[in-house]
Amino acid sequence: MLAGVHVSIAGGIHRAFERAERLQCRAIQIFLKNSNQWKAKTLVEQDRALFRDARKKSCIEAVIAHDSYLINLASPDRGLQRKSLDAFVEEMKRANFLGVRYLVLHPGAHMGSGVTAGVSRVSKALNQALVRVEPPVKILLENTAGQGSCLGRRFEELAEILEKIQASARAGVCLDTCHLFAAGYDIRTEEGYAATMSEFDRLIGIGRVRAVHVNDSKKGLGSRVDRHFHIGQGCIGPNAFRLLLNDSRFARIPKILETPKGLGLEHDLMNLATLRSLWGRT
Repeated sequence: MLAGVHVSIAGGIHRAFERAERLQCRAIQIFLKNSNQWKAKTLVEQDRALFRDARKKSCIEAVIAHDSYLINLASPDRGLQRKSLDAFVEEMKRANFLGVRYLVLHPGAHMGSGVTAGVSRVSKALNQALVRVEPPVKILLENTAGQGSCLGRRFEELAEILEKIQASARAGVCLDTCHLFAAGYDIRTEEGYAATMSEFDRLIGIGRVRAVHVNDSKKGLGSRVDRHFHIGQGCIGPNAFRLLLNDSRFARIPKILETPKGLGLEHDLMNLATLRSLWGRT
């Protein structure tokens, strides 16, 4: 099963691999810098060499990155939007420098200016970013819980953003199960799961999913509250994850846990064990 966790880069970005190896991950997600700061330490050739060497020696098959949560490409504040665009471009460049293929981002929040205006701003910003940064790095829009004025709660919003991206081959989707459920998509039963994926396929296309965030939800269906929880112990429950893990359409898609961390590895080990116990149980 191509699964793993979001891994810390404390002490050097290459350290993520040794942490992932202790968990027997086959896929990981990382930040490319401190996610709570705008400024980033410049990556140098030694950083790239250490990262590539650690990756080569590991059993990790898939590495994806997540951008900083400070970035808001949908902001109506011109200064913040410009700062967000520059920061996102820098993260794309860092991904290319390290050889990380996919960079996940939240569409952003329209801050009261409305969905239409927010979609227009984020689409324009992403087009600019894709012009400023050459391939191979690709961007993955993540669906959201819809908390506050966050875009991406409905598949229609993600579809509209993707339709406006000119370099369409460089844009895909990262599906988050907690966000799906909190946004109102009930994936707990076979019927609900099938209906949700059918709607996604109709509006966006299953083939555009390049990563999945596997998280249970601490809050109820349609709560629009983004609170991740341990697999099978939240409001979603185990059946949705059994359906997802055994869906052949996602067999080769990296599945990343963003569940609560403990003091050590125990929570990650527990959640990975739960996923493995559900895999193959059709």
